[in-house]
Amino acid sequence: MVKEGTKAPAFKLKGSDGKEHSLSEFKGRYLVLYFYPKDDTPGCTIEAKGFNKKLDEIKKKGAEIVGVSKDDLKSHDKFCNKYGLEFLLLSDPDSKMIKEYGAYGDRGIFGMGTLRNTYIIDKKGKIAKVFEKVNPKGHEDEILEALDSLEE
Repeated sequence: MVKEGTKAPAFKLKGSDGKEHSLSEFKGRYLVLYFYPKDDTPGCTIEAKGFNKKLDEIKKKGAEIVGVSKDDLKSHDKFCNKYGLEFLLLSDPDSKMIKEYGAYGDRGIFGMGTLRNTYIIDKKGKIAKVFEKVNPKGHEDEILEALDSLEE
């Protein structure tokens, strides 16, 4: 489990844009890294649409949004196209990154899997804020508030 103030685990995963992405490319800006269970499911759709709706505001605060799930790139592509998502989704089919960030565990009636956790990584690659067991409704506003507090 990663904690606030610790170095964010490095990663290298393929994204919904067809390119490979790593933590180092986000240096110098905030990275809002959110983990979610599955493309095109009710809670995950609410969360993604919320981020998409506030994307301009989030970017104005010097942050990028990146979603991570086990879904493959084909699934990410369908999800992005269906809802007009304008941010990057990464595919972690073996849950390696998901587990390194501590976003894997018991999901109650859904069994073991990806937890709905969000991490804000600062401009130097350290964990600035951790959100666990996220409620997808209004989470984008929580992120905007957290980004405001980090800028002070």
